[in-house]
Amino acid sequence: MASPRRAKFSRHFPFRAIYCWPHQRKSWVFNLADNRPSYSGRTPRHVTQRRQSATFRTPSRRPSPMSSGTDLDEHLALLRRRWLLLVGCVVFGGTAGLALLRLTPPAYTATTQVLVMPVGTQEPGNQVTARQREPLNLDTEAQVAQSDVVAARASASLGTGLPAQVEVSVPPNSAVLWISVTAAEPAAAAAQSRAYAEAYLSNRRESTLAAMAEQQQAVLAKLKQVNTGIDTVLKQLPTLPKGGPERAIALQRQSVLNRQAASLALKYDALRTVAVTPGTVISQAVPPSAPSSPSLPLYLGTGLMAGLLTGSAAAYLRDRLDRRLRTAADVERLTGLPVLSDLSSPREHGALHDLACAVVAACPGKRLLVKALPADLYASSLAEPLAVSAPLSVLDGSDVRDLARADAALLLVRLGHVTSAQVAAAVRQLGTHDVPIVGVVTATDAVPSFVPLLEPRTHTSLGKLVATGELEVSVSAETTPMQALHQPRRPGQPT
Repeated sequence: MASPRRAKFSRHFPFRAIYCWPHQRKSWVFNLADNRPSYSGRTPRHVTQRRQSATFRTPSRRPSPMSSGTDLDEHLALLRRRWLLLVGCVVFGGTAGLALLRLTPPAYTATTQVLVMPVGTQEPGNQVTARQREPLNLDTEAQVAQSDVVAARASASLGTGLPAQVEVSVPPNSAVLWISVTAAEPAAAAAQSRAYAEAYLSNRRESTLAAMAEQQQAVLAKLKQVNTGIDTVLKQLPTLPKGGPERAIALQRQSVLNRQAASLALKYDALRTVAVTPGTVISQAVPPSAPSSPSLPLYLGTGLMAGLLTGSAAAYLRDRLDRRLRTAADVERLTGLPVLSDLSSPREHGALHDLACAVVAACPGKRLLVKALPADLYASSLAEPLAVSAPLSVLDGSDVRDLARADAALLLVRLGHVTSAQVAAAVRQLGTHDVPIVGVVTATDAVPSFVPLLEPRTHTSLGKLVATGELEVSVSAETTPMQALHQPRRPGQPT
């Protein structure tokens, strides 16, 4: 027959309660409707006498600080928890950027704009496109302008070394080259930019004249060859008979050579009369009034971004290595246990009453074990304990029988002095003795002190207890009916 306590609970809660202890590799299943327990695995003897009404699951291991890793809210929450480290790295990065800005010597950039004009005849490969509006390839000209030949010409005209930094750019849909030179002095930057532009134009002019001279020589040599052929044909014509095929062929050859000679003569005249204009300077470089580098937005932005990235990485690393519980959210995040009340923040009216209600609702029995972490929590607390009245029998673990008698346990954690490893050790200890943990109460200075509050017990008649099954009346099979006592009959006493 079921015990009165189990029978009373099963009438109100006819469901199946499951106790699962992953670290002990065993499970209990209680069918409270018919009070038939079944279990598997090695189980202590005193487990069969424990409460069979509540369900609780203890975590087998400490959850990872970044259990999701993909949720943006968790990342932002981590940065909020480590905001001091993040802000420190950002401030350090910005300060380093400003210090590097002060240590970097200033540099000045001067720009000369050169309008490039086509020279000679247009090359077949230079097609007019959306990028190239002129019959010349500006990308090729930009590469020529940065060549060593032009740099050597500029250095020779200046009488100094090669310009330190030269950049040639081409604006879209234009025939203009921007020749920029960076130097330590404004005047030196402007002089080098002008010299570089003049050197480029001179090199382009000389290259064009040399190419045209070679073309003239080639056309002139070809023209002389054609004229020699014409003279040879003219000498053969008088010796050929009229109307014969040889004379017709000679006349045809003379006509072709005449046309070639006329074409070559026109080309030679065009090469001799073409105007060579490599380009012109449309904007002279002037000494800049302000340095082009270092740039305050660039250095400061780079420092702040580097500090932000370093601070984020340091915050993630610090949060992963830090196991100290500083807030109630850390307790739930690192241990997986529910926080029934947080007494570290300013308490609202009725907070202690709500705590008592939560503890009574979560405790499956009447005996509650309050385990303080650290063990000297009450001794080290300077503030006066907060009295919390609850109709429970409160155990503090000082008695060796507290673990065996406790129906549930409540962890009292002092924030800032306890790590998640200590909480996990306490959970494992309570799980070994099959004591479920109803939750955690966090505090800093003032810690709660649970005061048992006895409930008035209503009088119930013996007959009602027997009728409802709360009191079991049984007769042992080893007993025998009582025999009538035979006393000696006195004289005169009726039988």
